[in-house]
Amino acid sequence: MRAAAMDLTLSRADYLQVGVTSQKTMKLLPTSRQRATQKVVIGDQDGVVMCFGMKKGEAVSVFKTLPGQKISRLELGGALNTPQEKIFIAAGSEIRGFTKRGKQFLSFETNLTESIKAMYISGSDLFLSASYIYNHYYDCKDQNYYLSGDKINDVICLPVERLSRTTPVLACQDRVLRVLQGSNVMYEIEVPGPPTVLALHNGDGGDSGEGVLFGTSDGRLGLIQITASKPIHKWEIRNDKKRGGILCVDSFDIMGDGVKDLLVGRDDGMVEVYSFENANEPVLRFDQMLSESVTSIQGGCVGKDGYDEIVLATYSGWVTGLTTEPTHKESGPGEELKLNQEMQNKISSLRTELEHLQLKVLQERENYQQSSQSSQAKSTVPSFSINDKFTLNKDDASYSLVLEVRTAIDNVLIQSDVPIDLLDVDKNSAVVSFSSCDTESNDNFLLATYRCQANTTRLELKIRSIEGQYGTLQAYVTPRIQPKTCQVRQYHIKPLSLHQRTHFIDHDRPMNTLTLTGQFSFAEVHSWVVFCLPEVPEKPPAGECAAFYFQNTFLDTQLECVYRKGEGLFKSDNISTISILKDVLSKEATKRKINLNISYEINEVSVKHTLKLIHPKLEYQLLLAKKVQLIDALKELQVHEGNTNFLIPEYRCILEEADHLQEEYKKQPAHLERLYGMITDLFIDKFKFKGTNVKTKVPVLLEILDSYDQNALISFFDAA
Repeated sequence: MRAAAMDLTLSRADYLQVGVTSQKTMKLLPTSRQRATQKVVIGDQDGVVMCFGMKKGEAVSVFKTLPGQKISRLELGGALNTPQEKIFIAAGSEIRGFTKRGKQFLSFETNLTESIKAMYISGSDLFLSASYIYNHYYDCKDQNYYLSGDKINDVICLPVERLSRTTPVLACQDRVLRVLQGSNVMYEIEVPGPPTVLALHNGDGGDSGEGVLFGTSDGRLGLIQITASKPIHKWEIRNDKKRGGILCVDSFDIMGDGVKDLLVGRDDGMVEVYSFENANEPVLRFDQMLSESVTSIQGGCVGKDGYDEIVLATYSGWVTGLTTEPTHKESGPGEELKLNQEMQNKISSLRTELEHLQLKVLQERENYQQSSQSSQAKSTVPSFSINDKFTLNKDDASYSLVLEVRTAIDNVLIQSDVPIDLLDVDKNSAVVSFSSCDTESNDNFLLATYRCQANTTRLELKIRSIEGQYGTLQAYVTPRIQPKTCQVRQYHIKPLSLHQRTHFIDHDRPMNTLTLTGQFSFAEVHSWVVFCLPEVPEKPPAGECAAFYFQNTFLDTQLECVYRKGEGLFKSDNISTISILKDVLSKEATKRKINLNISYEINEVSVKHTLKLIHPKLEYQLLLAKKVQLIDALKELQVHEGNTNFLIPEYRCILEEADHLQEEYKKQPAHLERLYGMITDLFIDKFKFKGTNVKTKVPVLLEILDSYDQNALISFFDAA
């Protein structure tokens, strides 16, 4: 929590813990009186729906259902313009409805073949989405249907009671919000990252009723007005502080100034409050870090009458409140005594409970030891769920691997059969140790062990891959539970791993073209593209032809893929991208015994163009390396002379920024080598397409790079 520029003080209170929770599975039931305590209803991955309220600091259950299928969403509903107090849950392909007392009144088995991932309820309208399928039901009768080109992460509908039109909005993984009319797309809105969550602005769509908030998996937040004809982008907050992806948002006046604030929960455990001071762009007023991802967030009143709070559900099932109730109360002489007595009673009951639990653990441990030594001993491996995320960060062209477990993590072993760099992560407190690898005989390029500190349930790693080198990264996760058990997770490092989906490319760039023809189906060529590039949906898109555009996050070069049955066309302004595609696609086709005809057109101008794109990055890294090399010598001079007045301004500046420069240099290991590697590959690939092997000239190229001059480098490429 930071006090600077933030005038909101909230105290944390943990209410109770349920099973592991999914995104958007906790809600507060409405009350008739303002600021009266509300009941909390939450669904977990054990299939249990629980409703509870707080009485005298204790959680008291209203109702609790039996376990069942994993609950993926929980929403409140009811007739339009009445209190929304009916509870709806999505589990598997079924929707169930409960009253606020826990009586089940609805069990609706949808016709979806996949599990429901997202749900929104408005009166008698039910909007659902599975991975790629969207369905709209009215009174449980099928109305509209849409098959999306990429995964649907969330669904919402503009308020029908205010706009007298039904306008559903889908948040899709390909960085697009799709606005629907019936079963058709009215228009598409590109957003800056894969949208993970949607919410109505102010809870009701704002002044126009058309405001939709979106949060992305790379931590950006924005507001769009969805009119009947075109979208209006209102504002967008970038993720400059490199915080986690957004999982949940809510609108609630926690500041108490009469204007609803924006509450945000992120997957790194960060909780934020943004207020609208001039009613335009939000301003950050409060933030607090929890130790695990925040899956649901809502403003309301749970702990005590009259005190507003932010209620959160976390991945491991904790329901927590950040309340405006002060921890130290102003009290009269008699009240202090009463409070002390209350506190003492609470402490003594907790002590008794703790002693009872310790005794129980001791007994169970003895029972386990005895049973494990008997001849009929059976031991079961304890199961645990892992919440993992492997995503490409556009800002620094690196992959972020997040592993989250319900119990404390003991260690994580990372193994890779491709060369990758592990980058420093500030939030990471684990101790890392590297083991030597035998790359010749068993394709091991990396073996690293992260030993976590006590009570670490979430670990974030950053890696950077090399394009053209592809294979598998494996994470072996061992939690602190007995008997010892481990789970392995696999992540594919793709041949063009640093490419990110985009929706527009610059057609004026000098492009190189690779053309494939042969006896292959549309599904086969699509599977090759999936194999080569990230962020491509597993299923082939609808229709006979597909077009995907990509941007290299490291170099800003572009790639266009257009393909259909028997034909594929790939265009890029980087020869190396075309070279990687040519090698991988011919290898994949050979594996499947498909005869490919490969032709290519190389544009000489593209080489100079790519070198110009690399130039500012290379120049910056060379300058940074030079400055870092000078720091030690300059510090010695400073100590020797006692001041820095005699130094030229440039050197004085290096000394002043020494810590920042060293930190930046440390954050980017092998950055310069990576750029050298890309230029070397470009040089080799340019001549490979001409049928010339220039590997013997590489030492000369590296000499030119060491005394770098852009014109000399371009001349060398032309002359060779």
